[in-house]
Amino acid sequence: MKATHSIGAFEAKTKLSELLERVQRGESFTITKHDRPVASLTSYSADSREKRKHSADRILEERGHYKLGGLDGKALREEGRK
Repeated sequence: MKATHSIGAFEAKTKLSELLERVQRGESFTITKHDRPVASLTSYSADSREKRKHSADRILEERGHYKLGGLDGKALREEGRK
């Protein structure tokens, strides 16, 4: 895979068609706003979609194995927000 390039949001907006063509050829970009990364522009991969689905399924499956020992989950969440 080729190196990831950094590009400003305004430039990315004005050159989107060109960037998409380059992404199809294997390049990827980090889009920045005020020199801070805010998004990635990479090629679409069905494999990565399957990996995300598999990961989400595993999280949902695993959550049933953990108990709060009688503590109220909503109360804990609200306490963490204070």
